[in-house]
Amino acid sequence: MNATLTAALTPLALMPEWLDPEHIVRELGFVAVLAVVFAECGLLAFFLPGDSLLFTTGVMANEGSPIFLIDQPIWLLCVTISAAAIAGDQVGFLIGRRAGPALFSRPDSRFFKQEYLTRAEAFFTRYGGRTIFLARFVPVVRTAAPLVAGASGWNYAEFVRWNVLGGIVWGAGLTALGYALGGVDVINDNIEAILLLIVAVSVLPMAVEAWAVRRRGRRAGVAGDG
Repeated sequence: MNATLTAALTPLALMPEWLDPEHIVRELGFVAVLAVVFAECGLLAFFLPGDSLLFTTGVMANEGSPIFLIDQPIWLLCVTISAAAIAGDQVGFLIGRRAGPALFSRPDSRFFKQEYLTRAEAFFTRYGGRTIFLARFVPVVRTAAPLVAGASGWNYAEFVRWNVLGGIVWGAGLTALGYALGGVDVINDNIEAILLLIVAVSVLPMAVEAWAVRRRGRRAGVAGDG
């Protein structure tokens, strides 16, 4: 499996308990949710849950859910989670701007691969200014995109505009979606399957892109042989 896809699926498929979204909410609390969102968005914490954590937080904030736990109103959750996501990307951008070339020469480790940055660069090439917004919905690329934007000297004002828009739509949107579905029995009875589905849908664009790249590579090889 592609290394980027593996990294995106690892938090759920091979998840230690401390990375389980429900465990984070239940045992560590609301502040931990904000800390995880901030770190996953801006501190190279590729291994932390993102989409699944927001959805789970929303589900657990709905009083109709059997796993109800969070006592904050949904509007406060949406506002603070969005703020944490925006702040995380801002920090990631500044790290990228300061680290520059050192970021791209960092050796691979268990949770970090140079491929992550390559994926983010490919997003910039394909989508331009929309990258920061679109990357919000793609695990791994979400974390790498602000770093690459900072390292490449991207216009700061433009980055802020897309960052704020993406942070609100992603942070508030997924949390509100979890809240809206939190009282639905089929959702609560199959929460783990739903979380896996969310991750699978999130990484689908990367899977399609990886397949397209390999297909183009094969065609180029055939043309070269001919």
